[in-house]
Amino acid sequence: MRAIAVDIDGTITDRERRLSLEAVRALRGAEESGVPVIIVTGNILCFAMATSILMGTTGGVVAENGGVLYINDEVRVLGDMSKAERAYSHLKGIYPVRKVPFSDLRVSEIALTRDVPADTVREALSGFDVEVYDTGFAIHLTDPAVNKGSSMEILLESMGLGMDDVMAIGDSENDLEFIEHAGFRVAVANADPELKAIADYVTSAAHGEGVAEAVQRFLGV
Repeated sequence: MRAIAVDIDGTITDRERRLSLEAVRALRGAEESGVPVIIVTGNILCFAMATSILMGTTGGVVAENGGVLYINDEVRVLGDMSKAERAYSHLKGIYPVRKVPFSDLRVSEIALTRDVPADTVREALSGFDVEVYDTGFAIHLTDPAVNKGSSMEILLESMGLGMDDVMAIGDSENDLEFIEHAGFRVAVANADPELKAIADYVTSAAHGEGVAEAVQRFLGV
């Protein structure tokens, strides 16, 4: 594997969003051995960039579920925010939905608190041009023209790499698109069943400890 792509929430963090020191050590070890780490997340770009900088990763960032890319010191907005805004306007007229904190910093999608069940949100928005992801931390209304996988391919191309060169690690339904086409697919032990079903390897440990397990086992760092 020539690169690692990894999700943040629920993958390198626990349910309380506390960062796993084991995952940090393993991913930093990969970087030090010449394997760049790509952050692939539904979080806003500034949060993802802070995570990348503090961890010492160099592979770039896919944020907002593929709606935003950070490549070679350049920010690219790929998702159409207006699609999410139309869906949200409809949704808030019938349900008490709320945006997550710092939503004013989102530029390509809308993320909601999980006060209204995801299936209810999907049903209410069935006629809208949006993808609805439930990450277990928030419900995301995204432009279906982009996702973590399609945006990661753009990032990899800029690095001279392809999806076959990547070990991808995740836990939730919004990770499916970037994991299913990766060269080596890893689901942490706490991952959604559909992610485990397509994984080449399911870790015995959950969250960040599972990330460390996979990196150490398959990259030897």
